[in-house]
Amino acid sequence: MAAASSSSTDIVTDPDLQAALRAGAETRDQCLALLDFMDEHPVAAPDGAPPPPQQQQQQLPADTHAELEQRRKRLFAQLAQLRGLNRAAILGVRQTKQATAEARSEVDRLHLQLQNLFYEQRHLGGEIEACESYNHKYLQLPLIPVEEFLELHPEHRDLDEHALTIARINHEHAERQALEEKRQGLLKRKQGLIADNNRRRDDLANLDKDLEKFIDAATPIMKTFEKEY
Repeated sequence: MAAASSSSTDIVTDPDLQAALRAGAETRDQCLALLDFMDEHPVAAPDGAPPPPQQQQQQLPADTHAELEQRRKRLFAQLAQLRGLNRAAILGVRQTKQATAEARSEVDRLHLQLQNLFYEQRHLGGEIEACESYNHKYLQLPLIPVEEFLELHPEHRDLDEHALTIARINHEHAERQALEEKRQGLLKRKQGLIADNNRRRDDLANLDKDLEKFIDAATPIMKTFEKEY
């Protein structure tokens, strides 16, 4: 029994439970010792049957009766202490259960938060991968080579790759704006030349009509001169 009690106290680490186990073992030992003491001092009735406990105690010698009462008082005191320790252990178990439930709730909350962070991380990873593999329009722009751009703009040599790409795109945008302005100017000039050519063509057409009228008007005069000469 002592070995079993030692193994149980090794397993149980809570101080209240350990105290209750020790008190229970001591109470059991006192009960066994009291039973052994009573077996060692039996009192039999004339018919051989054991008398009632009160009568049995009255028949015991004074010193034996005093020892028995002292043992019983120690046992009752030990039982009272055991009850108190048992109540304290029960309250401790309830508090432990409450603390365990609160800790489990906190662990569940943290686990759920961790899962949400994991899902968010996986979502952001997918978004980053989609952005990195996205076929951006600027990749299709016929930008001038980096070396040529840096020769034109040496002030951008210390820029990182991202800032350098933005500077090249801005350069391409400015160049295209300049080319668009030239194209618009040439288009206006072309339209002016077309309008001038149309006007000249109309003038030539009117001149042809006037020349035909002049020829028609001069035909009789020429016939008259031909008759006279």
